[in-house]
Amino acid sequence: MTGGAVTGGQARDGGVVRLRVDGTPVEVAEGASVLDATRAAGADVPTLCFDDRLAPSGACRVCLVRTDRGVVAACTAPAEEGVEVRTDDHEVAATVRRVVELMVERIPERALELPTELTALCARLGLERADFDLAGRGLGRDDSHPYVRLDADLCIACGRCVRMCDEVQGTFALTMAGRGADTVVAAGAGGPWVESACVSCGGCVDSCPSGALSGPAAVLTSHSRTADPVTRTTCGYCGVGCTLDVHTRDDSILAVTPALDGPVNRGHACVKGRFAYGFVRSPDRLTTPLVRRNGRLEHATWDEALAVVGRELTRIRDRHGPDAIAAISSARSTNEENYLLQKLMRTAIGTNNVDNCSRICHAPSAAGLIASFGLAGGTNPAEDLDAADCILVAGANVTEAHPVIGARIVQAALHGARLVVIDPRRTELARLADVHLRGRPGSNVAVFNGLAGLLFDRGLVDEEFLATRAAGAEELRKLLADYPPDRVAELSGVSPDALAAAAEAYGTARRPAIVYGLGVTEHLHGTDGVRTLANLAILRGAVGTPHGGGVNPLRGQNNVQGASDMGALPDVLPGYQRVDDPRVRERFATAWGTPVPERPGLRIPEMFDAALAGQVRAMYVFGEDILATDPDSGHVRAALEACDFVVSQEIFLSATAQAADVVLPGSSFLEKDGTFVNFDRRFQRVRRALDPPGQAYTDFDVLCAVGGALGVDLGCPDPAAALAECAELTPVFAGVSHERLDREGALHWPCRGLDDPGEARLYGTAFATSDGRAHLAARPWLPPGEPPDADFPYALITGRRLVHYNSGTMTRRTPNLALAPGEHLDLHPEDADRLGVGDGDPVEVSSRRGTVTAPARVTDEVAVGEVFLTFAFPEVPANLLTSDEVDEATSCPEYKLTAVRLRRA
Repeated sequence: MTGGAVTGGQARDGGVVRLRVDGTPVEVAEGASVLDATRAAGADVPTLCFDDRLAPSGACRVCLVRTDRGVVAACTAPAEEGVEVRTDDHEVAATVRRVVELMVERIPERALELPTELTALCARLGLERADFDLAGRGLGRDDSHPYVRLDADLCIACGRCVRMCDEVQGTFALTMAGRGADTVVAAGAGGPWVESACVSCGGCVDSCPSGALSGPAAVLTSHSRTADPVTRTTCGYCGVGCTLDVHTRDDSILAVTPALDGPVNRGHACVKGRFAYGFVRSPDRLTTPLVRRNGRLEHATWDEALAVVGRELTRIRDRHGPDAIAAISSARSTNEENYLLQKLMRTAIGTNNVDNCSRICHAPSAAGLIASFGLAGGTNPAEDLDAADCILVAGANVTEAHPVIGARIVQAALHGARLVVIDPRRTELARLADVHLRGRPGSNVAVFNGLAGLLFDRGLVDEEFLATRAAGAEELRKLLADYPPDRVAELSGVSPDALAAAAEAYGTARRPAIVYGLGVTEHLHGTDGVRTLANLAILRGAVGTPHGGGVNPLRGQNNVQGASDMGALPDVLPGYQRVDDPRVRERFATAWGTPVPERPGLRIPEMFDAALAGQVRAMYVFGEDILATDPDSGHVRAALEACDFVVSQEIFLSATAQAADVVLPGSSFLEKDGTFVNFDRRFQRVRRALDPPGQAYTDFDVLCAVGGALGVDLGCPDPAAALAECAELTPVFAGVSHERLDREGALHWPCRGLDDPGEARLYGTAFATSDGRAHLAARPWLPPGEPPDADFPYALITGRRLVHYNSGTMTRRTPNLALAPGEHLDLHPEDADRLGVGDGDPVEVSSRRGTVTAPARVTDEVAVGEVFLTFAFPEVPANLLTSDEVDEATSCPEYKLTAVRLRRA
């Protein structure tokens, strides 16, 4: 918004403006508009070109009001001290009516059949079917895109869609085309919408007031009114944590719209969260349990399936010991479900062999952030990106993997924030950046050390902060003598000039912020990468201070943070309380009524090795397709085959489910109740919009039933009770509950009591380390685990693309498949010439573990000698290739560098 009402006489911007609206005294914040004042007074002034998410344009002239200084467009006119505003002036009302008459006389009468802002305004003004054109201008339709449909005859040229694309999404894909009365929105140069630069966020559909732009089903925007149920929930795709409203009818979804008051997304969403919900009613959803009989998975009743699970897990536990069973929990499921599974393993089975997929993505973040600052989460709320004057993005393709935060960073850069990108690929943000450090994969530590050295050399460190709030400065300074810019260039390929420019941008910023992704963590030395990146924020005093933007990891899956927070890890209980601390174990044992095993359990890669060694005999895999997502998938398959018994709890018959002995059908995020924790430690509610299909249960109920099959009552009758129990045992979550979240909205942890508002910005007074200081890390660069060589001369990087999510299990069952129907191998034009391949030609990619084939996409987004694949398509199983090298501290795999060779297939 442009301003707003003042609460208690205090203006948001420091000043107060007093005026009168229709005789009523009103106070608004300095900088507010006349429209804000009329709203504060309760006056209903119509608008068409206005959207709270956008800068006002005053284009439509529908919000005209009379003031004692003349007739003004309320959305653009500033509220001024002492002004008298009249919203009920008859002459102005007649002008507004005439403006709308002129607008609709070229709009076809079918517009009246749509529940839009325009038709609501027409009804208010008394305009009827006769005021509209009979057939319209004959400008045609564009139905080429699966999610965004254009009926050009309905366009009123208000420009909201264009401004939404520019000001919120930052894609600049739309424009106004044509002349005079035929001016309408167009995508790109006027070709089919689906071939344009549109990223399918749906912002234009949400903002359109006339129905010219609509979604795949009925017109339903964030401004529409519907009598159908609407459920407020949190998105189940990436870790941004967008708030969504799910519109349903007859147990099916009509539409999903981003909530205007969503604390993170603020009325925005991406193609996945906004549109990719069709998977929930896919015909191949699992709706009944499956049990393997005579080598085949066959339908079974719940009683039969649970009896098999209870019998086999009990047999293996009693014969081989509790540590012969291991479980992989789900980063896509709720906190309450993750809490329940780790409790089940520690109580019903008696082992700490439980882990989750943060092991293979962000385990180095937890280890590195704890070592540097004390807590296993990002340091600052997403809102601090808006105030940053320099944003350093390391190892993250944010506009594709976390589009809503990516759009936020784009807007910050367009409004003057310096942007530094450290990434081997030329991503969208890299193209926009002031400085792009294009280091070779595996060179992060060298680059971060080089930047730290320049901060010291150029006097850009905060000496007072280092003296009073940090430790390890002298040791780090000595190490950095080995990383002058020339040596960093040798190790990374980053030029000394570019390194110096990046250091200057970050080092001179008043409010610098760091965000990073899997390009930092998924390396042999990923924890060192996190530590040396955190060094930069410590050196600048940019964490734990009012001017600090901090260090935030961008979580890949919706609840990676929460799954770990809930103790679905082999060495910690909820809240990262160590299992080897006898006082912690005693507290949990007293509450749970059974001893907690004291020896840390196995990490995911160790589980597979132990299975092949005959030590792990059963695996429970909850909500993860480990045969698609884990590295060296041949090794993973061999481990599953070596087990006596495998359970998969899933919503589709994934590759992992096909390898299981029992498959238990679960629920999607749209069918469950609970909470997620997003990338900035924000607890948010997840609410059930649909029932699970067929005989499927919610995952929470499945886990309770499995506990019962093992003879254990897990003691949590519903998700609210599970979170309450967790909060009672976990000091940093003590103030979090379903009731409070429903009442107050999101809460950041730490939240230590019912009166604690939560700690959005960490370490304001002290760090959570043993000495209360931030710890600098003197870590040398060490070579990657599998660099290219003469036999395998190319570096394979794996990651994600905008349209598909993770292994594609959900998005490939939606119209997203029309936007990206298959995988392709990104390779540089010079490498394509050398191989004799062009766009679309098949390329065989081989590593020391396997071979896959994919069509080429020739692009300079990758550097010479580097190629890129995702793992979203089973026909190109990229993880058949990936290395078995893992981070030395956390066992996180080195997905970001695998040596491969190429040939034209």
